[in-house]
Amino acid sequence: MHTTLTDLLEAFLTHGKSRNMSPTTLRTRRYHIEAFIRWAYRHDVYSIDRISRALLMQWCRSLTGRRTTKGLPLKPRSINKQIESLRSFIAWLVRSGYTQSHLLDGLEYIKEPQLLPTSVLTHAQMKKLLRQVPGSSSETYRDRALLELLYSTGARISEALGLDLGDLDLKNRTAIVMGKGRKQRVVPIGETAMRYLESYLRAVRPFLLRDHDQQAVFLQADGNRLAYHNVRRMIKRYATTAGLDIVVTAHTFRRSCTTELLRSGANMYHVKELLGHENLDTLKHYAKLTITDLKATHLRCHPREKDG
Repeated sequence: MHTTLTDLLEAFLTHGKSRNMSPTTLRTRRYHIEAFIRWAYRHDVYSIDRISRALLMQWCRSLTGRRTTKGLPLKPRSINKQIESLRSFIAWLVRSGYTQSHLLDGLEYIKEPQLLPTSVLTHAQMKKLLRQVPGSSSETYRDRALLELLYSTGARISEALGLDLGDLDLKNRTAIVMGKGRKQRVVPIGETAMRYLESYLRAVRPFLLRDHDQQAVFLQADGNRLAYHNVRRMIKRYATTAGLDIVVTAHTFRRSCTTELLRSGANMYHVKELLGHENLDTLKHYAKLTITDLKATHLRCHPREKDG
């Protein structure tokens, strides 16, 4: 078999595009698999018939020895994402008749430590951050509306930035977001977030609009859909002004929303549906966080703990 791994990768990505795989997933798959192919080429492996189970196991071991640009080892989750990408590629090659299924045995995920979620703000910290958004200009008021929406709905930043006007139901205070795997779901919008969103749509967005055919909810000063890199800089600026001693990203709003809901006794199944998760596994980390809160409360409040 003389087809190169690079040729097969292009065929795999074309197949994924035909199956409506999200552009983000396609980019991730390409990035990870191209990295593997470069590694394979350095080991004189240029075609699928030269790939063995032992070679794949060797590649997996090599991931644990890699370092980031800061000199730190890759996190287990990062390693498993690369393994996941290559497994999807090999599985497609198996289904397409290019190789045998035993190759998948060489791609085993590594165990990820069950850590508590990081970069989570308490409600008090979140209010402190949001107070740093002045709302005195079109762009800062847009920022406040976006951040309130993220905190209220737990939506991913890509989901919020992907919203079009037709996705909003202001009367029922809901929005339709496009999640991972291009799966849609309906999320409720809280009263505070709705107040900022409605004011933004009525009084601010028209000043940012340049093309009346533009349907994006959140716009930049040039009238185009708000880009993620601008949001990232904006959040960093507000977090710095708030003096928070924690790294705050767009995902912090999703984590903080989840934590506060579970702390308040929300049903985990309902939270799973709100966030668009396939199962409850991801929420196990948050359940541990609430147990930590419970233990702290028990230590502080139980009379026996005060006996000394």
